[in-house]
Amino acid sequence: MKIHAPALKGKGVFFRTKGYHLLKVRHSQISQVYSLTAVTNQRKPILRDVHLGHLVIDQLRRQDQAGHTHSLAWVVIPVHIHWLFELQARSLGVVMCPLKSRSSLSLNHTTHSHGHVWQKGYHQRAVRQDEDLKTIARYIIFNPVRAGLARRVGEYPLWDAAWR
Repeated sequence: MKIHAPALKGKGVFFRTKGYHLLKVRHSQISQVYSLTAVTNQRKPILRDVHLGHLVIDQLRRQDQAGHTHSLAWVVIPVHIHWLFELQARSLGVVMCPLKSRSSLSLNHTTHSHGHVWQKGYHQRAVRQDEDLKTIARYIIFNPVRAGLARRVGEYPLWDAAWR
């Protein structure tokens, strides 16, 4: 959706209502549970390789070990990751920047490539207190089944949940 700026009418200048600039005003709160999705650059299915998926999982676990997050559920599928976690310290941006940059370095090093691995930004949603975390976790870990990557959750190797 584009909004034409009236003061610049006729000059071909548009302001986008959604986009990267919205990330700068993103608010995050310690002890809040978030459902987050990060997508690979141009939706390339680089994470279909289980070994490469584990490199991303290592970075998710690193955030937990550093005390920044407490992961409740996650799944890594070929073109994106879904992650349900409680923010323990810092901000979403401070958690996501090293996650994406370190996983990019690992993935590029392993595949002998270079360039962007992730799309800019990420989609996050603060989970309301009245929402059932297990229901959200089930939705997340069933993504590979819905995508046709597995017949059952247990067949897919790149997921975990606190309620296993």
